[in-house]
Amino acid sequence: MLIWLRNLLLFAAVLDSVNQSTRVQTASEHEMVKLHCTYSTSDSYPYLYRYQHKTNGFPVYMLRKLSTGSSSSEKEFEERFHADLNKSSSSVSLSIQDLRVSDSAVYYCALQPTVTETHKHPDKN
Repeated sequence: MLIWLRNLLLFAAVLDSVNQSTRVQTASEHEMVKLHCTYSTSDSYPYLYRYQHKTNGFPVYMLRKLSTGSSSSEKEFEERFHADLNKSSSSVSLSIQDLRVSDSAVYYCALQPTVTETHKHPDKN
């Protein structure tokens, strides 16, 4: 059975950006797949994030990778999902091991800060 993976991008700030050349990728169950994105930032120590968005759901935080080499990930993604950040090529790849049909989703690549403006709470009148 083929698994459809889609990558979309989140833009972090006006001068910072992420780019992904492959928009749709297919693979078979139990294979390994790599989803790549490149980034541009003025930040010397960027944080890159990955999110998974399944049909009829909300984007779910998967993991964070720092240019210093450290990383953190949600427990459900620790075993089969890994990110590699290459600061010299300004790229980050997401590897998914032992692919499953349930991995079919849109995968977002985001560069910190992921929110560039703040909102006030509505006034209660």
